[in-house]
Amino acid sequence: MNPPKIVVCPHCHRPNRVPADRLGGHGHCGHCRAELFDGTPAILNAENFERHLARSDLPIVVDFWAPWCAPCRAMAPAFAAAARQLEPDFRLAKVDTEEEQALAARHAIRSIPTLVIYRNGHEVARQSGALDTSGIVRWVRATG
Repeated sequence: MNPPKIVVCPHCHRPNRVPADRLGGHGHCGHCRAELFDGTPAILNAENFERHLARSDLPIVVDFWAPWCAPCRAMAPAFAAAARQLEPDFRLAKVDTEEEQALAARHAIRSIPTLVIYRNGHEVARQSGALDTSGIVRWVRATG
């Protein structure tokens, strides 16, 4: 039997212990009762970013983007579609670099969009430039 996984809620950002065999179901947060996996990327900011990285047993794929960036806006639907395909094996999340400039600087984001995969709180892969859904899914599965 696989040990339970810690999954951070994308809504209230509190950790939940989920039995590994129930990750694929539509589990709910024990704190806010929202779905732990709803097929949409979590919105992260300076306040909750480190909690997701430090507490989650799932690899986290972060899209660093900005609202004024045309390639970022063009990639947004593909990233959301990738979230539906990659959950519950990965948590997909977005960081608005315009709102979170210090967070983007701390993670050395030099161009956008930039996708970064974190595992156990550490960066394991980075990809700059817009991708379509299949490109995102293929890159995440190959490197994450």
